[in-house]
Amino acid sequence: MIEVKNLTKIYGHNTDAALAMLKKGVPNQEIKDKTKQVVGVRDASFTVENGETFVIMGLSGSGKSTLLRCINRLIKASAGQILIDGVDVLTMAPKELEELRKRKMAMVFQRFALLPHRNILDNVAYGLEVQGVKIEERQAKAREVIEMVGLSGWEDSYPENLSGGMQQRVGIARALATEPDILLMDEPFSALDPLIRQDMQDELIDIQEKLQKTIIFITHDLDEALKIGDHIALMKDGEIVQIGSPEDILLSPASDYVARFVENVNRSLALTAASVMVRPRYVVHPKDGPRTSLNFMEKHGLSTLFVLDRTGKLKGYISAEDAAELAAKGIKDLADIIQDDMPTTNPNTPLADLLDVMAYTKVPIAVIDEDQRLQGTLVRGSVIAGLAGGRGGINNG
Repeated sequence: MIEVKNLTKIYGHNTDAALAMLKKGVPNQEIKDKTKQVVGVRDASFTVENGETFVIMGLSGSGKSTLLRCINRLIKASAGQILIDGVDVLTMAPKELEELRKRKMAMVFQRFALLPHRNILDNVAYGLEVQGVKIEERQAKAREVIEMVGLSGWEDSYPENLSGGMQQRVGIARALATEPDILLMDEPFSALDPLIRQDMQDELIDIQEKLQKTIIFITHDLDEALKIGDHIALMKDGEIVQIGSPEDILLSPASDYVARFVENVNRSLALTAASVMVRPRYVVHPKDGPRTSLNFMEKHGLSTLFVLDRTGKLKGYISAEDAAELAAKGIKDLADIIQDDMPTTNPNTPLADLLDVMAYTKVPIAVIDEDQRLQGTLVRGSVIAGLAGGRGGINNG
């Protein structure tokens, strides 16, 4: 969907000398000292796939908002390419650029940017009005997306009557109303109170699951980036210093700067079950005898074993106590003692959603795929190691 190649933005009236120095690897500060030009974005390259949420983050002044505004040419880049479906935005004629902004791309701003003299319905319908959509059609579409963001009943109200979180929902609804393929979101939740901000993050995740838009999201909050991003680009001094999945950023920081950036993050928001699960080395099958099962458990200090059928699908678990009772009775089949009340999860579940379950379960959490095949187990040791900054993974345990 979007491919950015060697994008550079230099602020100033004479950028040629600065560009020449940049290509030679001269640091930003030296370029500024010698040319009086300021490097906003330096040689940035990345790809955003269809339907993914790509987060660009960094501290204030890192160049993230400049980079975002170059994508829809609110700011004109000094060099490089921005390819959307193979067409370079930087070479578009004014009419092409206008069509891109009206029909394919929408932007959500930090400060809401609502029209105070229009009610909520007309604010949301504004982009459709610009497109020339008839009033009945645009109002019907506006009502649809207003309901989607949870603001039904507020259509006749005005922005001043809404809270900050509600106003930002209007901004998101307005962007969605034109059915753009691409959403550009420039720190949309940073002006909101913490609890409202969390609610809006959850709302965005829910909307994205339904609509699968291509989103570029700007933030300076790492926890926010880890929560909503499929991939994250971390910027410093106009440069992208690392791109990766949330787990890549946390577990494999590319530099000391990135390591310091992530050292105090809430890892449970980014790490998934797959990243800290351990391979279940010892499992049994329904026709295995209780004595075999007991030998496994005694040898390896286990109190339970997962039971799989011959295709690897999870059937349940057995306990040492129940197996001992069967063995004493001379019963050779495990079928009567298989329990199926164990907690399960899929590999992509965030650890934050599993911590409460882990605190109370007496059985390891089974990580299963969509076909019910056992992929791994979550044990307290591997989870604690992951949260503390160590590496989990299916090769451990």
